[in-house]
Amino acid sequence: MTSDAEWLERTIRLATENVADGGGPFGAVIVRDDELIAEGQNRVTASLDPTAHAEVVAIRAACQVVGDFSLAGATLYTSCEPCPLCLSAALWARVDRVVFAADRDDAARGGFDDREFYELFSRDRSTWDVTIDSLRPDDATAPFDAWLAHEHRTDY
Repeated sequence: MTSDAEWLERTIRLATENVADGGGPFGAVIVRDDELIAEGQNRVTASLDPTAHAEVVAIRAACQVVGDFSLAGATLYTSCEPCPLCLSAALWARVDRVVFAADRDDAARGGFDDREFYELFSRDRSTWDVTIDSLRPDDATAPFDAWLAHEHRTDY
């Protein structure tokens, strides 16, 4: 049986290797039943994709491996505390557990300060730097009505 510390060691190695390859200092693995399902490294700058965080890359790969959007029963190990994007992805993927090494303060020291995002969601939207507007046309709920009426939908 592999320990949490050993899985975290792997994520730290992935993160450090990624820096040497020109990527960001983040690595992640998805494990179920003590078996590695997938791993990921931060590919934001390499792929010009702001969502290509190590955790998201690992979750995407793991879902392809298991053939399901649910990773129930799995653990996400990551070299650093997941940012709100990655934590949300883990929640949507239904992982059972998240284990991380470095924390948000370590990330901030490295130039990756996600603390503002954590705080942002607790503030009134009128104080945000990005404007969030709602426009509600008469057919705003049409996609959800179609979804609910579709008898072969895959609920998630």
